[in-house]
Amino acid sequence: MIEKYKREAASDVVYNLEYNSERQRLIIPEYGRHLQKLIDQATAIEDDETRNKAAKYIIQVMGSLNPHLRDVPDFQHKLWDQLFIMSDFKLNVDSPYPIPSREVLELKPDALQYPQNFPKYRFYGNNIKYMIDVANKWEEGEMKNALVMVIANHMKKSFLSWNKDTVKDDVIFEHLYELSGGKINLLQSTEELLNTTDLMRTNKRMSNKTASGAQPKNQNNKNNNNKGGQKKTFQKNNNQK
Repeated sequence: MIEKYKREAASDVVYNLEYNSERQRLIIPEYGRHLQKLIDQATAIEDDETRNKAAKYIIQVMGSLNPHLRDVPDFQHKLWDQLFIMSDFKLNVDSPYPIPSREVLELKPDALQYPQNFPKYRFYGNNIKYMIDVANKWEEGEMKNALVMVIANHMKKSFLSWNKDTVKDDVIFEHLYELSGGKINLLQSTEELLNTTDLMRTNKRMSNKTASGAQPKNQNNKNNNNKGGQKKTFQKNNNQK
């Protein structure tokens, strides 16, 4: 008889197994299914006073699950918002904070507008285009001419970072004329840009500085050990027998 009851109990356990695929989806999985069941039970309570007490108890449990966030500003406000969200906005209790709404929660932000999606000369970057637009607004004079030459030299340096071969100044002047909408024309100018070798040396120096960064600790220790002359040699202790 006992064996029969054992078999029936075992079969009952097997038939009553719950799989996550058959369970209700957790709204905030971080709190677990037991807390979700507590909220569902509190939502079903008919008495207002009992339901409010149950909600405050659940808030205490939620706070104990995240003790490291108790000193964070508006932490209690966040817990109450999550309580209403996990109840699918069906929990009717007195909240010390404004009750969130489903419409506000489901609002989506506007798509960001990018300044340039497909620039023709990507190796120059967007900042060059901004500088050219600023130069177009300046009045003619020495200041504008100096700014235009700075822009052209920077364009040449950016071009050489993308293409290691040499580049003629006429190519840079043509690109500058195109990017400025025909307002900056150096094609007939006698001005010359900086030497390609100097620009390549500058690019190499900047890349080496960026790649090296901070000196490795082992190298620093090695330099400190070698400070002040040659490496110390091992000296035998005459007291040892």
